[in-house]
Amino acid sequence: MPKQKDTIEVEGVVTQALANTQFRVKIEGDHEILAYVGGRMRKNFIRIVPGDKVRVELSPYDLTKGRITYRER
Repeated sequence: MPKQKDTIEVEGVVTQALANTQFRVKIEGDHEILAYVGGRMRKNFIRIVPGDKVRVELSPYDLTKGRITYRER
């Protein structure tokens, strides 16, 4: 599946788990964003807990929301 070209990929740490598989993630520069779990991670039942390092894709149009695409071990 081809990767979207117009996304910004950043790394961050999950600070809070919210309802409906949404998370508050602290990224570089002490910014906090609202992120949801991507479809492939949801399909494979990848569990995310506060404190996990994650990779987040941000849209260039709204830098306050993102999609979690990878969880580091």
